[in-house]
Amino acid sequence: MSARVAGQRDGAEGGAPPVIDAAFARWLAERAGQELLRVRAELGFADAKALKVAGDKAAHDLLRAELARWRPADAVLSEEDEHARVAWLESEPGTVRPDRLSASRVWIVDPLDGTREFSEEGRADWAVHVALWTADSANPACLSAGAVAIPAQHRTIATDNPPAYPPMPLESATGGVIRIAASRTRPPAFVTALAEDLGAELVPMGSAGVKIAAVISGEADAYVHAGGQYEWDSAAPVAVALATGLHASRIDGTPLSYNRADPNLPDLVVCRKDLAPRLLAAISRQLPPQ
Repeated sequence: MSARVAGQRDGAEGGAPPVIDAAFARWLAERAGQELLRVRAELGFADAKALKVAGDKAAHDLLRAELARWRPADAVLSEEDEHARVAWLESEPGTVRPDRLSASRVWIVDPLDGTREFSEEGRADWAVHVALWTADSANPACLSAGAVAIPAQHRTIATDNPPAYPPMPLESATGGVIRIAASRTRPPAFVTALAEDLGAELVPMGSAGVKIAAVISGEADAYVHAGGQYEWDSAAPVAVALATGLHASRIDGTPLSYNRADPNLPDLVVCRKDLAPRLLAAISRQLPPQ
C-alpha cells in the first residue's frame, strides 16, 4: 500500500501518519482541511469575521499540535504565529533570533489561504498550505516537500505524487490568448497592465494556492503576483509546481528563496517553462527602470 493511502487510512483511525515527509505533508494539509470544513459547517456564514477567526485558529492549532507531536525536532513558520511577519535583524540589540533560522528543517504553513473565500457561502477557492524547507535540499528553493489541500473541492496536490505537467492549450500553441490567474476582487495594477501588454485574459479566482493549482492543472497558463506576500503564501504551491516541472521564480527571474530572516516574499511568477521567456520579458517592461 502506498504511503499516501496508508496515511489517509491511519489518519482516519487516529493512528500514526506517514513517515515520509512528502506523504506527511499531504496528510497534515488534509487533516487541517477537514477541520476547516467542520468549522464552516458548525458556524455557518452569518458572521463572516467570526468564521474567519475561528477557521484560522482551528487550522493553526491542529497543524501546530500535529507538528509538535510527529515532528518535534523541526522548526515551524506559520502565518498565525505571533510576530510571524516581523523581520529579524541581527543589528538590532536585544532581539531574539528565531529558532527556524538555525534549524535544518522548517515547516512553512498557511493554515487558511483565502480567508475571504472561506467565509463566503458557496466558494470553494480556499486552501491549506504545508511545505517543508530543508537546508540540504537539492531543490533550488530548498523546498523538499509540499501539499496544498483545497478541501471544498475535495482535492489535494502534493509532492508525494506530483500532478502531470499541464498540456499546452491549443490556443496558446498557436499564439492565442494567455490566461493569467488573478485576484477576483482586487487584481493588482501591475498584473492588469501586464495582461494588457500581452493581450492576456485575467482569470479571477481566490487564494494564491488555488491560483497556482490552476496553473498546475492547466486551467490557467500563469500566475503573476507583485502586490506583496509572505513565504507561507507560496511555499507549498511552489513546491508542487517545481515538482511538476513548471517554472517558478521572482518576477525578475531570480530564484525563490525561503526561510529567510525577513519572511516577506513580495512577488513571484509560476508558469509553464515554454511560456517563461515571453512572460518574464513582458514583466520586465512593466518594472520601473533601475
